Order: sequence, then structure tokens, then C-alpha cells
Amino acid sequence: MKSLEELQAIRDRKKAEINNRTTGENNIRIIVGMATCGIAAGARPVLQAFGEEIESRKLENVTLGQTGCIGLCKYEPIVEVFVPGQDKVTYVHMDAKKAREVITSHILNGKPIAEYTYKE
Repeated sequence: MKSLEELQAIRDRKKAEINNRTTGENNIRIIVGMATCGIAAGARPVLQAFGEEIESRKLENVTLGQTGCIGLCKYEPIVEVFVPGQDKVTYVHMDAKKAREVITSHILNGKPIAEYTYKE
């Protein structure tokens, strides 16, 4: 980077990328429960695995976020997946390996993994 203009161009390009990811009508959201119960149960590696998969696969229509307590502490780590036009899917007892499987099966191929989901 050699000038202020170059830095501003990079900033503007990144802002546009973020806006496209967060406001697109086909945007998929993955939310990881990161309250103290989730963190204690291992939510940090789950969040990291999702982030690494999203980045390495260049999934521009997927937004990764975190939230506080989801209210099902005994099922932590919990991940909620929101796909436009479909019901929310809640994954429980997650780990990094399962997170990578969710990206492949659910996010890329549209097939939620029933054995990892919350059942009332």
C-alpha cells in the first residue's frame, strides 16, 4: 500500500463484500451459542472450524455469527443454521469435526444432518 487512496479503495471494497454477505436474500446464517455454558462446553473450536471452512471454501453467501445463551445448556455447544425459505435447524453437542460436516452436508448440499439436531 503506497497511498491513502489505495487504503480507502481496499476499505470500500471490503465494505461492499460485507454488505453483500449480510444483506443478500440468499444469505445463509450460522449462529454459534457463545455464552459461558457454550464456551465451557467447547464452542470456541466450533466457531473457529466454521470460520475456517467458510473462508477456505470462499462461501460468500454464508454469514457466521455468535449469540449468548440459547437456553438449552445441557446440549451445548449449540449451533443454529438459518437457510432462507427453510425452517431453522438447531445442532447440538457440536465439535469441530461435526461443524465441518455441517458445512459439507447442510450448507453445500442442502442436507441437514438429523443425528446432530435437537429433538424435543
